[in-house]
Amino acid sequence: MKTLTATAVLCLTLVGCATTGRLSGEQRLALYRAHSGPPQQDMPLYGSLSGWTELGDSALAVWTRPSEGYLLELRGPCQGLDYAPAIALTSRVGRVSARFDKVLVRDPTPGPMNMPCFIDSIRKLDVQALRSSEKQLRQAQVQEREEGQAAPAK
Repeated sequence: MKTLTATAVLCLTLVGCATTGRLSGEQRLALYRAHSGPPQQDMPLYGSLSGWTELGDSALAVWTRPSEGYLLELRGPCQGLDYAPAIALTSRVGRVSARFDKVLVRDPTPGPMNMPCFIDSIRKLDVQALRSSEKQLRQAQVQEREEGQAAPAK
């Protein structure tokens, strides 16, 4: 049942992407959710992050290694996440825990430098499947553009 649901979400995401040419935050989050495992208590943090991807104002993907990522869903909207140049994660003994640790948004504007956003859930990403789906989305966009250009003007 979970596989069927994930496939349905991915198909809806493909349709939305094909018509707009770009994924919305909700569509990107649905894509990442479709390629994530069940919620887990914590995740490892090997020193610093390899990267991160904002997925709306209450979720992000963090990359602990180039081939290892986690979907972090937050307790609520995280102010400044959409334009932050950098983030940090709190951790204890090399582990980031759901419901205890936070995402710290590095805000370049004057004021508080680290706005804490509590992590509600952590889910490991199937990075290989995610990258494959993203590649298919890009190919669908290119194909749609080519078909749009080839259509005769009326």
